Amino acid sequence: MLDLKTVLVVDLATASLQAVAWIFVWLAWRHLYELKFLAAGYTAIAIGLLLMILRSEQPTAWSIVLHNTIIKLGLVLLAEGLARFLGQPRYTWVGISLLAFQVVAWSIAVTFDPGNLAIRVHTSTLFTVIMMSVMCVALLRDRTQPRLLRWITMAVLGEYMAASIVHSAIEFWFPAAPQDIMVLNNRNAWYLLQGTLFLIALFACLLFMVSSRLSEAVREKNEALSREVLERRRLENQLSASLEAERALREEQADFMRIVSHEFRTPLAVIRNAVDMIGLVGDKSRDATKERLAGIGEALDRLFSLIERFMTNDGDNHFRPESMQIASLIADVQLHFEMTGRGERLLFRTEGEAISTIADPDMLATVIINLIDNALKYSPEDQPIHIDGRSEFGLVVIKVRDRGIGIPKAEMHKIGRRFFRASNAKAGSGTGLGLYSSRQLLAYHGGTLDLLANEGGGTTAVARVPLLRETTEPAQLEHFR
Repeated sequence: MLDLKTVLVVDLATASLQAVAWIFVWLAWRHLYELKFLAAGYTAIAIGLLLMILRSEQPTAWSIVLHNTIIKLGLVLLAEGLARFLGQPRYTWVGISLLAFQVVAWSIAVTFDPGNLAIRVHTSTLFTVIMMSVMCVALLRDRTQPRLLRWITMAVLGEYMAASIVHSAIEFWFPAAPQDIMVLNNRNAWYLLQGTLFLIALFACLLFMVSSRLSEAVREKNEALSREVLERRRLENQLSASLEAERALREEQADFMRIVSHEFRTPLAVIRNAVDMIGLVGDKSRDATKERLAGIGEALDRLFSLIERFMTNDGDNHFRPESMQIASLIADVQLHFEMTGRGERLLFRTEGEAISTIADPDMLATVIINLIDNALKYSPEDQPIHIDGRSEFGLVVIKVRDRGIGIPKAEMHKIGRRFFRASNAKAGSGTGLGLYSSRQLLAYHGGTLDLLANEGGGTTAVARVPLLRETTEPAQLEHFR
């Protein structure tokens, strides 16, 4: 036979330890405010059990009602805490109504029929079945906890409901002896013992639920953190791309300034040469003076055009294609070098006088002038420079061939980079921008520049530009822009 006092002490110790545990859990995770209801529920059960242990062998009617009502209050608080924790509808009114019914029924029973213990047992069983059914409904509706854990918890609640019904049936079929009516005797110890096991099992299930909720919260925070990291990386990449675009834009602007400063020297050289010639000729030849003054005017026009086009903030002014003849372009370049006094070594030839295309005359002229300047700069003074213009396979091809120092084979792929000059170039003879700017200007036309080594020495610069007709001008120009 189980000893009732011993079982009550075990129940008290179990409920007290669980109450303390839930208090610490709630203090550790204050955001789970629902845990305070669980802590309060186990605390109420522990207080009720303590009062039952401390009461006298012949307790008063009110103490019997009070002690059992406090235990039932603990069960209501557990049901409230579980519903809140799972985010399910709370049936607080059911718990309050049952507590009121418990107080009234027990008060009437112990006052008017104290010898009928069955009424109190049946009332307690009804209370237990209804409250635990409410808890089972909350578990059935929940989708936040693992299914297996919910079913295990419902099984624990179902076991206690079954034990309560069995306890009620025993009191119905085998009523207690009159001398045992006012005080629980050892025949009730089994029910209290299984109550201890129920509290332990329910505590474990609730603890696993809290652990699952915290694990889910950690997982969600990790996912949120991962999303934030990805978003920060995306923004960082976007910022890097913006900074890179800004850097490229600034570099492009700097390139234009370098190209323009390089190209300014050509018309300025014409002006200087013309001024020198005027100073030498003076009034001796009016025709020569007029010719030199015309050259100055042409050079100034070209200089002003460069300033207007390359130093403006309007990017559309940089590229101005129009219909033009290659022969006319070659003739303008030839006149330019004659005005600078360097035309005697240049041999021009154009195959097909009527070859025409859509291009920017100033840009193409600048390209050819740069190529010829390089050829003159790196060729012996007694060697001629050959300039050929023709059309080949839908392209305008302009070749500038010299017998100069050539380009080292190992450095051929580097020629045309900004500021790069071949190792065999004379010190101070250039800046390394001429070929670079030529490639940039040809790029506006969809053209290319190739440098080829000649047999016997020297270099051939080959500029190629698509041969466009006026009928295709709009579409092609849009492509170039």
